[in-house]
Amino acid sequence: MTPLLHGFADALTPGNLFFAFLGCLLGTLVGVLPGLGPTSGIAMLLPLTLILDPAPAIIMLCGIYYGAMYGGSTTAILVNIPGEVASVPTAMDGYALARKGRAGPALAIAAISSFVAGTLSLIGLTFFAPALAGWALRFGPPEYVALMCLALSVVVNLTGRSIIKGLISALLGFLVAMVGMDPITGVSRFTFGQVDLMSGIDFISVVIGLFAVAEILSNVENPAVQVYTAKLTGLMPTWDDIRQTLPAMLRSTGIGFFLGLLPGCSPAVTAFVAYDAEKRLAKDAEEFGQGSLVGVAAPEGANNATTSGGFVPLFSFGIPSGPALAVLLGGFMMYGLQPGPTLFEKNADLVWAIIASMYIGNVILVVLNLPLVGLWARLVRVPYPLLAPVVLVSSFIGAYSVRNKLMDVWIALFFGLLGWWMRKIEMPAAPLILTTVLAGMLETSLKQTLSMGEGSLSILFQRPISLALLVLAFSLTALSLYGRYKKTGGGGPPVVSEES
Repeated sequence: MTPLLHGFADALTPGNLFFAFLGCLLGTLVGVLPGLGPTSGIAMLLPLTLILDPAPAIIMLCGIYYGAMYGGSTTAILVNIPGEVASVPTAMDGYALARKGRAGPALAIAAISSFVAGTLSLIGLTFFAPALAGWALRFGPPEYVALMCLALSVVVNLTGRSIIKGLISALLGFLVAMVGMDPITGVSRFTFGQVDLMSGIDFISVVIGLFAVAEILSNVENPAVQVYTAKLTGLMPTWDDIRQTLPAMLRSTGIGFFLGLLPGCSPAVTAFVAYDAEKRLAKDAEEFGQGSLVGVAAPEGANNATTSGGFVPLFSFGIPSGPALAVLLGGFMMYGLQPGPTLFEKNADLVWAIIASMYIGNVILVVLNLPLVGLWARLVRVPYPLLAPVVLVSSFIGAYSVRNKLMDVWIALFFGLLGWWMRKIEMPAAPLILTTVLAGMLETSLKQTLSMGEGSLSILFQRPISLALLVLAFSLTALSLYGRYKKTGGGGPPVVSEES
Protein backbone atom coordinates (compact mmCIF):
# COMPACT_ATOMS: atom_id res chain seq x y z
CA MET A 1 0.00 0.00 0.00
CA THR A 2 2.90 2.38 0.69
CA PRO A 3 3.93 2.73 -3.00
CA LEU A 4 0.30 3.47 -3.94
CA LEU A 5 0.05 6.16 -1.25
CA HIS A 6 3.22 7.75 -2.60
CA GLY A 7 1.62 7.53 -6.04
CA PHE A 8 -1.44 9.42 -4.80
CA ALA A 9 0.83 12.09 -3.34
CA ASP A 10 2.41 12.57 -6.79
CA ALA A 11 -0.86 12.33 -8.72
CA LEU A 12 -2.56 14.93 -6.51
CA THR A 13 0.00 17.66 -7.21
CA PRO A 14 -1.70 20.59 -9.03
CA GLY A 15 0.12 19.95 -12.33
CA ASN A 16 -0.63 16.22 -12.52
CA LEU A 17 -4.20 16.77 -11.35
CA PHE A 18 -4.76 19.36 -14.10
CA PHE A 19 -3.47 17.05 -16.83
CA ALA A 20 -5.56 14.15 -15.47
CA PHE A 21 -8.61 16.41 -15.73
CA LEU A 22 -7.60 17.58 -19.21
CA GLY A 23 -7.09 14.00 -20.39
CA CYS A 24 -10.49 12.92 -19.03
CA LEU A 25 -12.21 15.89 -20.65
CA LEU A 26 -10.54 15.35 -24.03
CA GLY A 27 -11.20 11.60 -23.79
CA THR A 28 -14.88 12.18 -23.16
CA LEU A 29 -15.07 14.46 -26.21
CA VAL A 30 -13.16 11.92 -28.29
CA GLY A 31 -15.60 9.22 -27.21
CA VAL A 32 -18.65 11.34 -27.99
CA LEU A 33 -17.47 12.17 -31.52
CA PRO A 34 -18.19 9.17 -33.75
CA GLY A 35 -15.18 7.73 -35.51
CA LEU A 36 -12.39 9.14 -33.38
CA GLY A 37 -11.98 6.71 -30.48
CA PRO A 38 -9.08 6.44 -28.03
CA THR A 39 -6.51 5.20 -30.55
CA SER A 40 -6.95 8.20 -32.84
CA GLY A 41 -7.20 10.58 -29.89
CA ILE A 42 -3.95 9.39 -28.31
CA ALA A 43 -2.16 9.29 -31.67
CA MET A 44 -3.18 12.88 -32.53
CA LEU A 45 -2.17 14.29 -29.15
CA LEU A 46 0.98 12.22 -28.63
CA PRO A 47 3.34 14.72 -30.35
CA LEU A 48 1.96 17.57 -28.23
CA THR A 49 2.96 15.81 -25.00
CA LEU A 50 6.65 16.07 -25.87
CA ILE A 51 6.74 19.49 -24.20
CA LEU A 52 5.65 17.88 -20.89
CA ASP A 53 7.49 15.82 -18.32
CA PRO A 54 6.85 12.04 -18.49
CA ALA A 55 4.40 11.85 -15.56
CA PRO A 56 1.86 14.51 -16.64
CA ALA A 57 2.16 13.47 -20.30
CA ILE A 58 1.39 9.79 -19.68
CA ILE A 59 -1.28 10.65 -17.07
CA MET A 60 -3.04 12.78 -19.70
CA LEU A 61 -2.75 10.09 -22.41
CA CYS A 62 -4.17 7.46 -20.03
CA GLY A 63 -7.01 9.86 -19.21
CA ILE A 64 -7.83 10.16 -22.90
CA TYR A 65 -7.92 6.36 -23.17
CA TYR A 66 -10.36 5.57 -20.37
CA GLY A 67 -12.24 8.86 -20.85
CA ALA A 68 -13.09 7.82 -24.41
CA MET A 69 -14.64 4.63 -23.05
CA TYR A 70 -16.95 6.74 -20.89
CA GLY A 71 -17.85 9.14 -23.70
CA GLY A 72 -18.61 6.48 -26.30
CA SER A 73 -21.92 5.65 -24.63
CA THR A 74 -23.35 9.17 -24.90
CA THR A 75 -24.17 9.30 -28.61
CA ALA A 76 -24.92 5.55 -28.60
CA ILE A 77 -27.75 6.20 -26.15
CA LEU A 78 -28.98 9.53 -27.50
CA VAL A 79 -28.85 9.17 -31.29
CA ASN A 80 -27.93 5.51 -31.86
CA ILE A 81 -24.38 6.32 -32.95
CA PRO A 82 -21.82 4.26 -31.03
CA GLY A 83 -18.75 6.46 -30.54
CA GLU A 84 -16.71 3.25 -30.28
CA VAL A 85 -17.32 -0.32 -31.46
CA ALA A 86 -17.46 -1.24 -27.75
CA SER A 87 -20.59 0.94 -27.44
CA VAL A 88 -22.59 -1.04 -30.01
CA PRO A 89 -24.28 -3.28 -27.37
CA THR A 90 -25.02 -0.14 -25.31
CA ALA A 91 -26.86 1.38 -28.28
CA MET A 92 -29.22 -1.59 -28.51
CA ASP A 93 -30.93 -0.80 -25.21
CA GLY A 94 -29.73 2.74 -24.52
CA TYR A 95 -31.34 4.18 -27.64
CA ALA A 96 -34.59 2.35 -26.93
CA LEU A 97 -34.58 3.89 -23.43
CA ALA A 98 -33.97 7.36 -24.91
CA ARG A 99 -36.99 6.97 -27.18
CA LYS A 100 -39.05 6.12 -24.11
CA GLY A 101 -37.95 9.33 -22.39
CA ARG A 102 -35.43 7.58 -20.12
CA ALA A 103 -32.25 8.96 -21.67
CA GLY A 104 -31.22 10.44 -18.32
CA PRO A 105 -31.29 7.20 -16.32
CA ALA A 106 -29.59 5.37 -19.20
CA LEU A 107 -26.74 7.90 -19.31
CA ALA A 108 -26.42 7.90 -15.52
CA ILE A 109 -26.35 4.09 -15.27
CA ALA A 110 -23.70 4.02 -18.02
CA ALA A 111 -21.56 6.47 -16.03
CA ILE A 112 -22.09 4.66 -12.71
CA SER A 113 -21.36 1.25 -14.24
CA SER A 114 -18.21 2.64 -15.86
CA PHE A 115 -17.12 4.08 -12.50
CA VAL A 116 -17.78 0.87 -10.55
CA ALA A 117 -16.06 -1.33 -13.13
CA GLY A 118 -13.15 1.06 -13.61
CA THR A 119 -12.49 1.34 -9.87
CA LEU A 120 -12.81 -2.39 -9.10
CA SER A 121 -10.58 -3.37 -12.03
CA LEU A 122 -8.00 -0.82 -10.88
CA ILE A 123 -7.93 -2.61 -7.52
CA GLY A 124 -7.19 -5.78 -9.48
CA LEU A 125 -4.46 -3.96 -11.41
CA THR A 126 -2.95 -2.68 -8.15
CA PHE A 127 -2.81 -5.95 -6.23
CA PHE A 128 -2.80 -8.80 -8.74
CA ALA A 129 -0.92 -7.50 -11.79
CA PRO A 130 2.10 -9.88 -11.84
CA ALA A 131 0.15 -13.08 -11.11
CA LEU A 132 -2.71 -12.31 -13.51
CA ALA A 133 -0.40 -11.24 -16.32
CA GLY A 134 1.56 -14.48 -15.89
CA TRP A 135 -1.67 -16.46 -16.28
CA ALA A 136 -2.60 -14.49 -19.40
CA LEU A 137 0.75 -15.32 -21.02
CA ARG A 138 -0.19 -19.00 -20.99
CA PHE A 139 -2.54 -18.25 -23.90
CA GLY A 140 -1.12 -19.31 -27.25
CA PRO A 141 -2.78 -19.48 -30.71
CA PRO A 142 -4.89 -22.59 -29.85
CA GLU A 143 -6.27 -20.87 -26.76
CA TYR A 144 -7.13 -17.80 -28.81
CA VAL A 145 -8.99 -19.91 -31.38
CA ALA A 146 -11.02 -21.43 -28.55
CA LEU A 147 -11.59 -18.01 -27.00
CA MET A 148 -12.87 -16.62 -30.30
CA CYS A 149 -15.22 -19.63 -30.60
CA LEU A 150 -16.51 -18.79 -27.12
CA ALA A 151 -17.08 -15.18 -28.16
CA LEU A 152 -18.84 -16.35 -31.33
CA SER A 153 -21.32 -18.33 -29.20
CA VAL A 154 -22.81 -14.89 -28.45
CA VAL A 155 -24.07 -14.71 -32.06
CA VAL A 156 -26.97 -17.08 -31.37
CA ASN A 157 -28.42 -14.68 -28.82
CA LEU A 158 -28.02 -11.71 -31.18
CA THR A 159 -29.83 -13.25 -34.13
CA GLY A 160 -33.26 -11.78 -33.33
CA ARG A 161 -36.47 -13.35 -34.54
CA SER A 162 -34.93 -15.39 -37.34
CA ILE A 163 -31.81 -17.39 -36.62
CA ILE A 164 -31.25 -17.81 -40.37
CA LYS A 165 -31.17 -14.04 -40.94
CA GLY A 166 -28.93 -13.62 -37.92
CA LEU A 167 -26.45 -16.19 -39.20
CA ILE A 168 -26.45 -14.57 -42.66
CA SER A 169 -25.62 -11.27 -40.92
CA ALA A 170 -22.75 -12.99 -39.08
CA LEU A 171 -21.42 -14.47 -42.33
CA LEU A 172 -21.52 -11.00 -43.92
CA GLY A 173 -19.30 -9.83 -41.06
CA PHE A 174 -16.73 -12.52 -41.87
CA LEU A 175 -16.86 -11.47 -45.53
CA VAL A 176 -16.26 -7.81 -44.59
CA ALA A 177 -13.27 -8.82 -42.45
CA MET A 178 -11.71 -10.74 -45.36
CA VAL A 179 -11.38 -7.63 -47.53
CA GLY A 180 -7.74 -6.52 -47.70
CA MET A 181 -4.51 -8.42 -47.28
CA ASP A 182 -4.23 -11.90 -45.81
CA PRO A 183 -2.69 -11.42 -42.32
CA ILE A 184 -0.24 -14.29 -42.82
CA THR A 185 0.64 -14.39 -46.54
CA GLY A 186 -0.02 -10.75 -47.48
CA VAL A 187 -2.09 -11.77 -50.54
CA SER A 188 -4.83 -9.26 -51.43
CA ARG A 189 -8.45 -10.43 -51.22
CA PHE A 190 -11.69 -8.88 -52.52
CA THR A 191 -10.01 -5.54 -53.25
CA PHE A 192 -11.25 -5.36 -56.90
CA GLY A 193 -8.13 -3.47 -57.88
CA GLN A 194 -8.74 -0.68 -55.33
CA VAL A 195 -5.50 0.23 -53.54
CA ASP A 196 -7.47 1.86 -50.70
CA LEU A 197 -9.06 -1.50 -49.89
CA MET A 198 -5.66 -3.18 -49.41
CA SER A 199 -5.66 -2.08 -45.76
CA GLY A 200 -9.12 -3.57 -45.23
CA ILE A 201 -12.44 -2.07 -44.18
CA ASP A 202 -12.31 -0.03 -40.99
CA PHE A 203 -14.67 -1.05 -38.17
CA ILE A 204 -15.71 2.53 -37.49
CA SER A 205 -16.95 3.07 -41.05
CA VAL A 206 -19.04 -0.10 -40.75
CA VAL A 207 -20.48 0.95 -37.38
CA ILE A 208 -21.27 4.49 -38.54
CA GLY A 209 -22.98 3.17 -41.65
CA LEU A 210 -25.03 0.43 -39.99
CA PHE A 211 -26.19 2.63 -37.14
CA ALA A 212 -25.99 6.38 -37.85
CA VAL A 213 -26.64 6.47 -41.61
CA ALA A 214 -29.16 3.62 -41.55
CA GLU A 215 -31.07 5.30 -38.69
CA ILE A 216 -31.34 8.56 -40.62
CA LEU A 217 -32.41 6.81 -43.82
CA SER A 218 -35.09 4.88 -41.92
CA ASN A 219 -36.47 8.07 -40.37
CA VAL A 220 -36.38 9.98 -43.67
CA GLU A 221 -38.38 7.19 -45.25
CA ASN A 222 -41.04 7.55 -42.55
CA PRO A 223 -41.22 11.33 -41.97
CA ALA A 224 -44.56 11.04 -40.19
CA VAL A 225 -42.92 9.09 -37.36
CA GLN A 226 -42.01 11.30 -34.40
CA VAL A 227 -38.70 9.93 -33.22
CA TYR A 228 -38.60 11.65 -29.83
CA THR A 229 -42.07 12.09 -28.37
CA ALA A 230 -41.78 10.91 -24.78
CA LYS A 231 -41.39 13.40 -21.94
CA LEU A 232 -38.01 13.60 -20.28
CA THR A 233 -38.79 12.80 -16.67
CA GLY A 234 -36.64 11.37 -13.90
CA LEU A 235 -33.26 12.33 -15.32
CA MET A 236 -31.43 10.36 -12.61
CA PRO A 237 -31.88 6.64 -11.90
CA THR A 238 -33.88 5.53 -8.89
CA TRP A 239 -32.47 3.32 -6.14
CA ASP A 240 -34.48 0.46 -7.66
CA ASP A 241 -32.69 1.04 -10.97
CA ILE A 242 -29.30 0.91 -9.22
CA ARG A 243 -30.24 -2.22 -7.23
CA GLN A 244 -31.43 -3.86 -10.43
CA THR A 245 -28.23 -3.11 -12.34
CA LEU A 246 -25.59 -3.49 -9.59
CA PRO A 247 -25.18 -7.29 -9.96
CA ALA A 248 -24.71 -6.81 -13.71
CA MET A 249 -22.08 -4.14 -13.04
CA LEU A 250 -20.12 -6.52 -10.80
CA ARG A 251 -20.38 -9.50 -13.16
CA SER A 252 -19.40 -7.43 -16.19
CA THR A 253 -16.41 -6.08 -14.25
CA GLY A 254 -15.12 -9.62 -13.76
CA ILE A 255 -15.71 -10.55 -17.40
CA GLY A 256 -14.12 -7.38 -18.73
CA PHE A 257 -11.10 -7.41 -16.42
CA PHE A 258 -10.06 -11.04 -16.90
CA LEU A 259 -10.59 -10.97 -20.67
CA GLY A 260 -8.79 -7.62 -20.77
CA LEU A 261 -5.63 -9.38 -19.63
CA LEU A 262 -5.45 -11.18 -22.97
CA PRO A 263 -3.56 -9.38 -25.75
CA GLY A 264 -5.92 -8.61 -28.61
CA CYS A 265 -9.13 -9.11 -26.63
CA SER A 266 -10.62 -5.68 -27.21
CA PRO A 267 -13.31 -3.87 -25.19
CA ALA A 268 -15.67 -4.47 -28.11
CA VAL A 269 -15.42 -8.25 -27.60
CA THR A 270 -15.88 -8.12 -23.83
CA ALA A 271 -18.83 -5.73 -24.15
CA PHE A 272 -20.68 -8.23 -26.36
CA VAL A 273 -19.74 -11.16 -24.08
CA ALA A 274 -20.98 -9.32 -20.95
CA TYR A 275 -24.21 -8.27 -22.70
CA ASP A 276 -24.84 -11.86 -23.76
CA ALA A 277 -24.06 -13.18 -20.26
CA GLU A 278 -26.66 -10.86 -18.70
CA LYS A 279 -29.22 -11.78 -21.31
CA ARG A 280 -28.71 -15.47 -20.51
CA LEU A 281 -29.11 -14.82 -16.77
CA ALA A 282 -32.10 -12.47 -17.04
CA LYS A 283 -35.60 -13.65 -16.18
CA ASP A 284 -37.02 -11.08 -18.60
CA ALA A 285 -34.63 -11.62 -21.52
CA GLU A 286 -37.29 -10.34 -23.94
CA GLU A 287 -36.70 -6.82 -22.59
CA PHE A 288 -33.14 -6.81 -23.94
CA GLY A 289 -33.10 -4.72 -27.10
CA GLN A 290 -36.35 -3.03 -26.08
CA GLY A 291 -34.92 -0.78 -23.35
CA SER A 292 -33.26 -2.62 -20.47
CA LEU A 293 -31.03 -0.73 -18.03
CA VAL A 294 -29.13 -3.96 -17.41
CA GLY A 295 -28.40 -4.02 -21.15
CA VAL A 296 -26.72 -0.63 -20.72
CA ALA A 297 -24.87 -1.40 -17.47
CA ALA A 298 -23.28 -4.68 -18.63
CA PRO A 299 -21.41 -3.56 -21.78
CA GLU A 300 -20.38 -0.25 -20.21
CA GLY A 301 -18.96 -2.03 -17.18
CA ALA A 302 -17.18 -4.63 -19.28
CA ASN A 303 -15.50 -2.22 -21.70
CA ASN A 304 -14.20 -0.02 -18.87
CA ALA A 305 -12.96 -3.02 -16.90
CA THR A 306 -11.17 -4.23 -20.03
CA THR A 307 -9.55 -0.81 -20.34
CA SER A 308 -8.01 -1.13 -16.88
CA GLY A 309 -7.25 -4.83 -17.26
CA GLY A 310 -5.22 -4.11 -20.38
CA PHE A 311 -2.69 -2.18 -18.30
CA VAL A 312 -1.68 -5.37 -16.46
CA PRO A 313 0.20 -7.02 -19.38
CA LEU A 314 1.36 -3.56 -20.56
CA PHE A 315 3.00 -2.64 -17.26
CA SER A 316 4.19 -6.13 -16.32
CA PHE A 317 5.40 -7.46 -19.67
CA GLY A 318 5.31 -4.58 -22.16
CA ILE A 319 2.55 -6.30 -24.12
CA PRO A 320 -0.24 -3.97 -25.37
CA SER A 321 -3.66 -5.65 -25.44
CA GLY A 322 -5.00 -3.46 -28.22
CA PRO A 323 -4.27 -0.63 -30.70
CA ALA A 324 -4.82 2.19 -28.18
CA LEU A 325 -2.41 0.67 -25.69
CA ALA A 326 0.08 0.05 -28.51
CA VAL A 327 0.07 3.80 -29.19
CA LEU A 328 0.39 4.43 -25.45
CA LEU A 329 3.37 2.05 -25.38
CA GLY A 330 4.94 4.32 -27.99
CA GLY A 331 4.36 7.22 -25.59
CA PHE A 332 6.27 5.39 -22.86
CA MET A 333 9.15 4.64 -25.21
CA MET A 334 9.30 8.28 -26.36
CA TYR A 335 10.41 9.09 -22.83
CA GLY A 336 12.91 6.25 -22.65
CA LEU A 337 10.59 4.08 -20.52
CA GLN A 338 10.34 0.39 -21.35
CA PRO A 339 7.23 -1.28 -19.89
CA GLY A 340 8.05 -4.77 -18.69
CA PRO A 341 9.39 -6.67 -15.69
CA THR A 342 11.91 -3.93 -14.81
CA LEU A 343 9.46 -1.02 -15.02
CA PHE A 344 8.33 -1.36 -11.39
CA GLU A 345 11.96 -1.53 -10.27
CA LYS A 346 13.47 1.33 -12.30
CA ASN A 347 10.47 3.70 -12.49
CA ALA A 348 8.32 2.68 -9.53
CA ASP A 349 7.38 6.26 -8.59
CA LEU A 350 6.13 7.03 -12.09
CA VAL A 351 4.14 3.79 -12.43
CA TRP A 352 2.38 4.21 -9.08
CA ALA A 353 1.62 7.86 -9.88
CA ILE A 354 -0.01 6.71 -13.14
CA ILE A 355 -2.04 4.00 -11.36
CA ALA A 356 -3.12 6.50 -8.66
CA SER A 357 -4.11 8.99 -11.37
CA MET A 358 -6.46 6.35 -12.81
CA TYR A 359 -8.37 6.16 -9.52
CA ILE A 360 -8.58 9.96 -9.55
CA GLY A 361 -9.55 9.94 -13.24
CA ASN A 362 -12.51 7.65 -12.54
CA VAL A 363 -13.79 10.10 -9.97
CA ILE A 364 -13.21 13.03 -12.36
CA LEU A 365 -15.15 11.25 -15.11
CA VAL A 366 -18.16 10.46 -12.96
CA VAL A 367 -18.16 14.08 -11.70
CA LEU A 368 -17.93 15.31 -15.30
CA ASN A 369 -20.64 12.99 -16.59
CA LEU A 370 -23.36 12.79 -13.94
CA PRO A 371 -24.05 16.56 -13.64
CA LEU A 372 -24.25 16.74 -17.44
CA VAL A 373 -26.86 13.98 -17.71
CA GLY A 374 -29.69 16.52 -17.98
CA LEU A 375 -27.85 18.51 -20.65
CA TRP A 376 -27.05 15.43 -22.73
CA ALA A 377 -30.55 14.02 -22.31
CA ARG A 378 -32.13 17.24 -23.57
CA LEU A 379 -30.36 16.77 -26.89
CA VAL A 380 -33.12 14.32 -27.76
CA ARG A 381 -35.56 17.24 -27.66
CA VAL A 382 -33.85 18.86 -30.65
CA PRO A 383 -36.20 18.63 -33.68
CA TYR A 384 -35.12 15.74 -35.82
CA PRO A 385 -34.95 17.72 -39.09
CA LEU A 386 -32.26 19.86 -37.40
CA LEU A 387 -30.51 16.98 -35.65
CA ALA A 388 -30.29 14.58 -38.60
CA PRO A 389 -28.02 16.71 -40.87
CA VAL A 390 -25.67 17.42 -37.95
CA VAL A 391 -25.49 13.72 -37.11
CA LEU A 392 -24.90 12.80 -40.75
CA VAL A 393 -22.12 15.35 -41.28
CA SER A 394 -20.36 14.49 -38.01
CA SER A 395 -20.62 10.79 -38.88
CA PHE A 396 -18.95 11.26 -42.27
CA ILE A 397 -16.26 13.45 -40.68
CA GLY A 398 -15.70 10.72 -38.12
CA ALA A 399 -15.42 8.05 -40.81
CA TYR A 400 -12.91 10.16 -42.74
CA SER A 401 -10.81 11.14 -39.72
CA VAL A 402 -9.85 7.58 -38.75
CA ARG A 403 -7.52 7.03 -41.71
CA ASN A 404 -7.99 10.26 -43.72
CA LYS A 405 -9.39 8.29 -46.64
CA LEU A 406 -12.38 9.40 -48.69
CA MET A 407 -12.95 5.69 -49.36
CA ASP A 408 -14.03 5.27 -45.72
CA VAL A 409 -16.82 7.80 -46.25
CA TRP A 410 -18.09 5.84 -49.25
CA ILE A 411 -17.85 2.64 -47.21
CA ALA A 412 -19.91 4.25 -44.42
CA LEU A 413 -22.52 5.29 -47.01
CA PHE A 414 -22.58 1.78 -48.51
CA PHE A 415 -23.10 0.18 -45.09
CA GLY A 416 -25.74 2.81 -44.34
CA LEU A 417 -27.72 1.60 -47.35
CA LEU A 418 -27.05 -2.01 -46.35
CA GLY A 419 -28.17 -1.30 -42.77
CA TRP A 420 -31.33 0.43 -44.04
CA TRP A 421 -32.15 -2.61 -46.18
CA MET A 422 -31.38 -4.99 -43.28
CA ARG A 423 -33.84 -3.09 -41.09
CA LYS A 424 -36.54 -3.41 -43.74
CA ILE A 425 -36.16 -7.18 -43.83
CA GLU A 426 -35.62 -7.39 -40.03
CA MET A 427 -32.07 -8.71 -40.26
CA PRO A 428 -30.05 -7.77 -37.13
CA ALA A 429 -26.83 -5.78 -37.55
CA ALA A 430 -25.21 -6.82 -34.25
CA PRO A 431 -23.94 -10.25 -35.48
CA LEU A 432 -22.27 -8.53 -38.47
CA ILE A 433 -20.43 -6.13 -36.14
CA LEU A 434 -19.34 -8.89 -33.76
CA THR A 435 -17.97 -11.21 -36.44
CA THR A 436 -16.19 -8.32 -38.16
CA VAL A 437 -14.41 -7.58 -34.88
CA LEU A 438 -13.53 -11.22 -34.15
CA ALA A 439 -12.66 -12.48 -37.62
CA GLY A 440 -9.15 -11.03 -37.87
CA MET A 441 -7.86 -12.60 -34.66
CA LEU A 442 -9.70 -15.86 -35.35
CA GLU A 443 -8.11 -16.20 -38.80
CA THR A 444 -4.60 -15.37 -37.61
CA SER A 445 -4.82 -17.67 -34.58
CA LEU A 446 -6.35 -20.48 -36.63
CA LYS A 447 -3.54 -20.39 -39.21
CA GLN A 448 -0.90 -20.30 -36.45
CA THR A 449 -2.62 -23.23 -34.74
CA LEU A 450 -2.62 -25.25 -37.98
CA SER A 451 1.08 -24.49 -38.34
CA MET A 452 1.75 -25.65 -34.76
CA GLY A 453 -0.28 -28.81 -35.31
CA GLU A 454 1.30 -29.55 -38.71
CA GLY A 455 -2.02 -29.10 -40.48
CA SER A 456 -4.15 -30.73 -37.77
CA LEU A 457 -6.58 -29.05 -35.37
CA SER A 458 -6.21 -31.85 -32.83
CA ILE A 459 -3.90 -29.60 -30.83
CA LEU A 460 -7.00 -27.67 -29.77
CA PHE A 461 -8.18 -30.72 -27.82
CA GLN A 462 -4.78 -31.56 -26.37
CA ARG A 463 -4.30 -28.35 -24.39
CA PRO A 464 -6.41 -28.02 -21.20
CA ILE A 465 -7.32 -24.32 -21.52
CA SER A 466 -8.35 -24.49 -25.19
CA LEU A 467 -10.32 -27.70 -24.57
CA ALA A 468 -12.16 -26.15 -21.62
CA LEU A 469 -13.02 -23.03 -23.64
CA LEU A 470 -14.29 -25.12 -26.58
CA VAL A 471 -16.48 -27.23 -24.29
CA LEU A 472 -17.87 -24.03 -22.74
CA ALA A 473 -18.49 -22.50 -26.19
CA PHE A 474 -20.30 -25.61 -27.41
CA SER A 475 -22.37 -25.83 -24.21
CA LEU A 476 -23.45 -22.18 -24.34
CA THR A 477 -24.37 -22.45 -28.02
CA ALA A 478 -26.40 -25.61 -27.35
CA LEU A 479 -28.17 -23.97 -24.40
CA SER A 480 -29.03 -20.91 -26.49
CA LEU A 481 -30.44 -23.03 -29.31
CA TYR A 482 -32.42 -25.15 -26.85
CA GLY A 483 -33.76 -22.01 -25.17
CA ARG A 484 -35.00 -20.66 -28.51
CA TYR A 485 -36.57 -24.02 -29.37
CA LYS A 486 -38.31 -24.23 -25.98
CA LYS A 487 -39.73 -20.69 -26.22
CA THR A 488 -41.37 -21.46 -29.57
CA GLY A 489 -42.61 -24.87 -28.54
CA GLY A 490 -40.55 -26.44 -31.30
CA GLY A 491 -41.79 -24.34 -34.19
CA GLY A 492 -42.22 -20.84 -35.49
CA PRO A 493 -40.00 -17.86 -34.97
CA PRO A 494 -38.85 -17.00 -31.44
CA VAL A 495 -40.66 -14.15 -29.75
CA VAL A 496 -37.40 -12.59 -28.61
CA SER A 497 -36.29 -9.81 -30.92
CA GLU A 498 -33.10 -7.80 -31.02
CA GLU A 499 -33.22 -4.31 -32.43
CA SER A 500 -30.12 -3.22 -34.19
